[in-house]
Amino acid sequence: QVKELVLDNCRSDDGKIVGLSSDFENLEFLSMININLLSVSNLPKLNKLRKLELSDNRISGGLEVLAERTPNLTHLNLSGNKIKDINTLEPLKKLPNLHSLDLFNCEVTMLINYRESVFTLLPQLTYLDGFDADDQEAPDSDPEADGDGLEDEYENGEEDDDDEEDDLDEEVIDDEEDEDDDLEGEEEEDGVDDEEEDEEEDGEDDEEDEADDDLPRGEKRKRNLEDEGEEDPEDEEDDEDD
Repeated sequence: QVKELVLDNCRSDDGKIVGLSSDFENLEFLSMININLLSVSNLPKLNKLRKLELSDNRISGGLEVLAERTPNLTHLNLSGNKIKDINTLEPLKKLPNLHSLDLFNCEVTMLINYRESVFTLLPQLTYLDGFDADDQEAPDSDPEADGDGLEDEYENGEEDDDDEEDDLDEEVIDDEEDEDDDLEGEEEEDGVDDEEEDEEEDGEDDEEDEADDDLPRGEKRKRNLEDEGEEDPEDEEDDEDD
C-alpha cells in the first residue's frame, strides 16, 4: 500500500540498491538522494512509479534499467551524478511519458549545445533542468506542498482581521465625535440660558431704576431711605411736634 518512499542519506551496500523489492509495486514516488549509488541495476519492477529522485550519487550509466522497470516514469532527477556524454541518456528514449529531466551539476551540462542536443535526443521531454525548450520556467507541480496556499490564506485572514479592527476603530472614533458634538451642543445651550437669565435680571434692575426716576424727589429719597433701613428726618420732626 506504500505509495511514497524516501531513503535519502541512507548508505547503500556496495553502491547498489538493497532491500527494495517488488513488494513496493504501488510506489508512485521514490527518493534515494545521496546514498552513494553507483548503479540502479537492482531496482525492482515498479510499474506505477512516476517520480524518481537519484541526485547526488555516483551513477555514470546503466539507465536502460529504468526503461525496463519503471516504464511509466514522468520525472527523473539525476543531478550531481557522473553522467558525461549525451549518449548515456539514449536509453531514456524508451520512457514515452518522461517529460521532466534534471541533470544539474553533471559534466554533460558543460557540452556545447547541451540543451538542444538533449531535447533532440528525447523529444518527449517538456522540461530540462526546470526550463522548456523556449527557456520558460516550469510551474510548481504542487504549490500547496510548498505552503504557498497556506501563506495566502493566513495573509488574507490577517487582512480581514485588520479590516475588522479598522472598522471597529472608525466606529469608536465616530461615537466619540458624536459625544463631543452633544457635549458642545449642551454647553452652547447652557451658555445661551445663562445669557438670557443675566439679560432678564439686568432688565428688571433697569425697570426698577426707571420707576424710581419717575417718582418725585421726596418720594424717591424716602424710598431709598426705607431700602437702607433709615427714617426720613422730616418724619422724625413731625413725630416730635406731636
